[in-house]
Amino acid sequence: MSGVFLSRGLFPHDFFRPTVEYILTIQQADGSIPWEKGSYADPWDHVEAAMGLSIGGEWEAAEHAYQWLQDTQLDDGSWWAAYKDGVIDNGERRETNFVAYVATGVWHHYLISKNENFLRQLWPTVERAIEFVLSLQSRYGEIQWAVNPDGTPKEDALITGCSSIYKSLECAHNVSVVLGHDRGHWFQARERLGDALRNKPERFDRSWESKARYSMDWFYPVLAGVYTSKQQAQVKLKQRWDEFVVQDMGCRCVSDEPWVTVAESCELTMALLAAGDHARAVTVYSWLHQWRHEDGAYWTGYQFDLDLLWPEEKPTWTAGAILLAADALTEYTAAAKLFTQVELLEDNRAQVLTGKQQ
Repeated sequence: MSGVFLSRGLFPHDFFRPTVEYILTIQQADGSIPWEKGSYADPWDHVEAAMGLSIGGEWEAAEHAYQWLQDTQLDDGSWWAAYKDGVIDNGERRETNFVAYVATGVWHHYLISKNENFLRQLWPTVERAIEFVLSLQSRYGEIQWAVNPDGTPKEDALITGCSSIYKSLECAHNVSVVLGHDRGHWFQARERLGDALRNKPERFDRSWESKARYSMDWFYPVLAGVYTSKQQAQVKLKQRWDEFVVQDMGCRCVSDEPWVTVAESCELTMALLAAGDHARAVTVYSWLHQWRHEDGAYWTGYQFDLDLLWPEEKPTWTAGAILLAADALTEYTAAAKLFTQVELLEDNRAQVLTGKQQ
């Protein structure tokens, strides 16, 4: 199915209910949400899928997902790269953007559910996670992308990963404000990270080939609210639009491969909304439902030179991304604008600075 055009106030519940149900069928008894049945769960994609459950009204299941993160968090505040069937599946590293993302998910669920008890319950988890991440911030502002098994840092930084952390620090700040915890150093760390992303490109990709071929490096700073105006965001997206966007299909994962992916296209949809380009956001999202399976899940992507779905996976995090973009387009939940504008609470229970880029 293709050509689904969404507009404000018109969230198609019946259409997306199978997508929500798909995530529910994959969620494990312990609360974890693997990529697929029989696959592994990683902390970032687990949160992405959990946000889809929150949007779908499955608040108990979403809270169970965050409880799993609380139950498996290491003493230093981090998580391993992947888990499967209750045990560590990848103990080679602990990635900072994976760890920070719990703050984004927890804030997202609170915005929808208004469950302050949930927020209080998850506060220690969010606090430990953010402190772990910020322990890896350099004096230049960027944050190292991961640590080795022994805790030593992998000393380089990723634009996409740091952009994701930038959004997570916004969310962590808001959690701290609502609960009345003074964490001003989090706000200051976010300011330093934003400065590095905007003004210090030499601090990224120092020890490996540039990741500029990846579309996420192109649009994630826009998605995370790194740029200080919509005009700057629009300029950023315009610069490489023709490299990454394939008409009637979606966004490439990398510029040099004939492969469009659904999750990146959903994230680009939200980045376009953040930049004030609503028309193109609606259009890009309308292309994606041709990659929908009859069970409501979405395939990872499409290799258009070979005319095949690749890989043959229907990840729960792709379903989560589909729901996040639909929410952003329709403004269905109270969390609909999480990825389309910066919202920083000034003080405890203060009015949100809606629409103001920081």
